[in-house]
Amino acid sequence: MNELPQQLVNGLLLGSMYGLVAIGYTMVYGIVQLINFAHGEIFMTGAFGALTVYVYILPDGTSMAIALPLMLVGAVLVSVTIAVGAERFAYRPLRTAPRLAPLITAIGLSLALQQAVWAWYPEAKSARVFPQIDGGPFTLGDVTIQTGDVFLLIAAPISMAVLGYFVMKTRTGRGMQATAQDPDTAKLMGVNTDRIIVIAFALGATFAAVGAVAYGLKYGQISFTMGFLLGLKAFTAAVLGGIGNIYGAMIGGVVLGVAETLATAYIADIPGMDKFGSNAWADVWAFVLLILVLLFRPQGLLGERVADRA
Repeated sequence: MNELPQQLVNGLLLGSMYGLVAIGYTMVYGIVQLINFAHGEIFMTGAFGALTVYVYILPDGTSMAIALPLMLVGAVLVSVTIAVGAERFAYRPLRTAPRLAPLITAIGLSLALQQAVWAWYPEAKSARVFPQIDGGPFTLGDVTIQTGDVFLLIAAPISMAVLGYFVMKTRTGRGMQATAQDPDTAKLMGVNTDRIIVIAFALGATFAAVGAVAYGLKYGQISFTMGFLLGLKAFTAAVLGGIGNIYGAMIGGVVLGVAETLATAYIADIPGMDKFGSNAWADVWAFVLLILVLLFRPQGLLGERVADRA
């Protein structure tokens, strides 16, 4: 029990990262009813975009105080470019096709992005070291926060606050809400639905890029396969929160992160369950939680605010 505050903070930080990526899934689904399974790879390319800025653009020895904002810009540019390109050339032509067609396209795009990074980025075949922030760790009572988590601790609440303001208070945000509820009526009312969809993809990619930088700072390395499993967990978080609900995506991410952390920390203490508490089982417990939620509350924790268009 003495470790509980630390484990809760660890779960909160991990869940915030899941939530940042899950926002992209839920925004795209809420507007175009598409599960973009390539979103995990958009997250991954953002991490390599940030690393590219640090390795190939910035001079050697650049302070992280200067490098980190520029790396974040590089991550966002790469992720947004790929997401908007995918929407324009892969998904838009299939918008009126049966739902299976864009789903298969998303899976194919996911594999293509993985192989593109594997083939063209130097040394991508193995994990690449990600630059770290100097200093720390920081201790507050019984809780220790690693230096790499400080960025996530600041970026996650700021990102959610900005997104909430954008969606609720701006003209474009209201257009997104209208398109999510009824795209045909929104178009008749003068909303440029194609532009709204592009903005949704771009916003989702932006949050994925922020999550990618946070991942690199947290774990100290990135790889071309990092987006697959984390993308699945982020999708799980979106479903847990109620896919189509942007606040539910973050809440689902936090619930998933806390559950995964506590399961890994405490299940090993149960007699006969020692092997099930290992890190190798952390991913399993995440999907066990998903199955339980789907069984007892299939609409997710906050439900779905998007109208059914079937």
